[in-house]
Amino acid sequence: MQGRAEPARHRRFRAGRNQRRHGRFRAGRNQQRHRRFRTGRNQQKLRRFRAGWKQTIILACSFYRAHVSIVQEASCAYVIILMAVYWCTEALPLAVTSLLPAVLFPMLGIMQSKMVCMQYLKDTNMLFVGGLMVAVAVEHWNLHKRIALRVLLIVGVRPALLMLGFMGVTAFLSMWISNTATTAMMVPIVQAVLEQLNKQETESSRMTCGEGRPQYIPYFLVVLHMLDGSPEPKQNESAEKRLMAKGMTLCVCYAASIGGTATLTGTVLNKHFTSTIFVSIRFHGIQTWGCGAVKSKKEISAYNVIREQHLQLGPMCFGELSVLALFSLLVALWFTRDPGFVEGWATHTFNTEAEYVTDATVAIFIAMLLFILPSRQPRLCFGSSTEPQIYSVPSPALLSWKVAQKKLPWNIVLLLGGGFALAKGSEESGLSRWMGNQLTPLHSIPPWAIVIILCLLIAIFTECTSNVATATLFLPVLASMSQSVGINPLYIMVPCTLSASFAFMLPVATPPNAIVFSYGYLKVSDMARTGMMMNVIGIFCITLSINTWGKAMFKLDSFPAWANQTVI
Repeated sequence: MQGRAEPARHRRFRAGRNQRRHGRFRAGRNQQRHRRFRTGRNQQKLRRFRAGWKQTIILACSFYRAHVSIVQEASCAYVIILMAVYWCTEALPLAVTSLLPAVLFPMLGIMQSKMVCMQYLKDTNMLFVGGLMVAVAVEHWNLHKRIALRVLLIVGVRPALLMLGFMGVTAFLSMWISNTATTAMMVPIVQAVLEQLNKQETESSRMTCGEGRPQYIPYFLVVLHMLDGSPEPKQNESAEKRLMAKGMTLCVCYAASIGGTATLTGTVLNKHFTSTIFVSIRFHGIQTWGCGAVKSKKEISAYNVIREQHLQLGPMCFGELSVLALFSLLVALWFTRDPGFVEGWATHTFNTEAEYVTDATVAIFIAMLLFILPSRQPRLCFGSSTEPQIYSVPSPALLSWKVAQKKLPWNIVLLLGGGFALAKGSEESGLSRWMGNQLTPLHSIPPWAIVIILCLLIAIFTECTSNVATATLFLPVLASMSQSVGINPLYIMVPCTLSASFAFMLPVATPPNAIVFSYGYLKVSDMARTGMMMNVIGIFCITLSINTWGKAMFKLDSFPAWANQTVI
């Protein structure tokens, strides 16, 4: 019996020991493989590939110039393609890529260096700087937080309603003032709203943890409808926050570009058609935005958190009121300077002979007042002696240069300048005229197909150049082409003018994109993917509009008599 029992115990002991050894060996080997994959040679290869990939793109695109013809049009096209590749791949920093025209245009004989450098500080750049200084002051005095909380309380905390509110306000403002100024106003408010949504997680959990059962789930996932389908909400939380930030910021810059197409004064492009009424189409679902949905407990608790935070801000101080007054004055001066349908305050006072005063003049004037006006209420000299002393030391200004220098995204000025330099180079080299002449063979294509092709072409071209320059360069060519083909010029020019505003894919395409991109929520690839779909949807809406009620309203089926007499 003892001889039989001993081998059985030995076998069981040996089998258990081998299993434990094999389990430890297998676990250790898997951990080692995982660590080597994460931190070892594979990661080093990936870093070397990334670094070498950027250098390869830079060198390959640079040496390609040797195979390009010496014609100025081809040289300018090479510079545009080179910068587009660098912008899309981010092989160089965006601001550094924007400086390429200052180097390549003089070397290729396209423009003189002094003419190129003048494009980097134009009127629009100063408008951008002045508008962002006001935005910096709003952010410095926490006024944007107060506005953000008020927006959340009025609109609600659902992402769809927030997006609808931001897009509606942005589009309405951009109908009357410049897209750049509208975006510069709205993006700090959007950023403050995103910060408040991120802070709701802790506060909401405190308000719900005392109901007798554990129910802590981040509210941010509730508003994104991720409560029921996500097994690991903590791992998905950061990704959902990034998607939320990208969506909110993109909706502002896109709404600014789209809203500017609705009126004649919304953008400079539409001023080429002062005798034409534009029709814009908007599709707003009701139930899809959650307007009729019942609020959940999480939404109610989050709403209470926002209301408490808004009450904690207290009454507005003198500095906040001053910044709000200057902000309102800036919007009023922008709107009344030259509304278009009536004569503005600058028409008879300053701009009788030429356009001396522009939106940039107003923006810089308000920005200078921020550095002059005090941040605390001054004591009036005729006040009574019984009034308390309001201040004992000199009051600082509403905005200091140190704060402005720290918070202002100066690299975006170079981005805008690079776009203006490309537009000027296309005009000086004759590239724009050459591209316009290539459109004359389109007379053999049906008119509706001509509209689609031209809208696609202009939407692509305006991604790398200024939309104003694109419209200015293409519209005369399109007008003459319409006369030669025998089509109503408005049938071609109205859709193409609107397509020039569809600059959705690149940060440099339009100032609103650059402003949104400067806040760091987006990558170029994010904007390119979303912008491509926006271009397709926009061109589809334009084609549908111009071929349905556009023909009936503007009588586009007939060739007008004025088109035979002059060129638009």
